[in-house]
Amino acid sequence: MEGKTRLGFAMCGSFCTLARAVDALCDLSEKYDIMPIMSGITYETDTRFGKAESFRDRVKSACGRDIVHTVTQAEPIGPKKLLDVMVIAPCTGNTLSKLANGITDTSVTMAAKAHLRNGRPLVIALSTNDALSSSAKNIGMLMNLKNIYFVPFSQDDPEKKERSCIADISLIDKTVQFALDGKQIQPIIK
Repeated sequence: MEGKTRLGFAMCGSFCTLARAVDALCDLSEKYDIMPIMSGITYETDTRFGKAESFRDRVKSACGRDIVHTVTQAEPIGPKKLLDVMVIAPCTGNTLSKLANGITDTSVTMAAKAHLRNGRPLVIALSTNDALSSSAKNIGMLMNLKNIYFVPFSQDDPEKKERSCIADISLIDKTVQFALDGKQIQPIIK
């Protein structure tokens, strides 16, 4: 792992996109030294989209380390400068709101806050049913903050979920590379 960029990869409870996010993490593990982070809900909850234990096992296997899943475990990320860059994928509307309003009551929000204190990039791959409604203001607030970058996103089902957007998971690595250079990948909205 020595010499690799240290990437924090945090996952929130957008369960319908979690498998794709875990696939992306597994692919990125060849290139980056990954610290896996899961919200408590994501770490513990079985859903129709998969068993929590199965997701945890894949993540631990790909990263070769335990998953950070409590606020206490996440807090040292900042003071110890453990990460070069951090990704939140999937990032829910709930987590977007918390980040925009400085709320740090989950392992993911604490990891993000702790990481950002070092002036290092945070990459957000959103997945929320209300991106074009109540979460829009939070997206706008975060886009205007220093060191926060977005993976390009688009509507995922405009006919059935007209306000829902999802990030293009295949662009996480490219977005990370841009973010490490202090740039937002374009276009943000596909």
